[in-house]
Amino acid sequence: MNNSQSGIIRLIAVFKLLKAMTLIAVGVAALKLIHTDATGALEDWVARFGLDPGGPYVDRAVRKFASIPPNKLKDVGLGSFVYAALFLTEGAGLWLKKRWAEWFTVVITASLVPLEVYEIHRHLTIPKILVLLINIAVVVYLLLRIHKERSS
Repeated sequence: MNNSQSGIIRLIAVFKLLKAMTLIAVGVAALKLIHTDATGALEDWVARFGLDPGGPYVDRAVRKFASIPPNKLKDVGLGSFVYAALFLTEGAGLWLKKRWAEWFTVVITASLVPLEVYEIHRHLTIPKILVLLINIAVVVYLLLRIHKERSS
């Protein structure tokens, strides 16, 4: 593996690890909100992170999160941890340049593309489109790389 290929694999690993960290934060936040005043806790977090509480995205996110019933918050928290574990496995394996991690990443990432398309269909946003495009690029790059190495 040359340096540019190694750099791209490491970049993909960092992307997967960042997704895992984000999902862990979402999972912890969801589980913490189960037995608390969700709106008050979310407003505290918004203030702590210096976000604009009156901003349209922040306000909508706080209202949406606060309206989730406790049993759904538990599901969101646990589901976030499951996906975080997958992304951590992908990221660590890719960072260590393991061949199995490339295959694992192709399978997991490709399997999530239909969910991302569905989410874009439900509510179109620029970040969702960017994540979808990055994930498709990751799958294509890894498949081409695996095919090239097999041919060699």
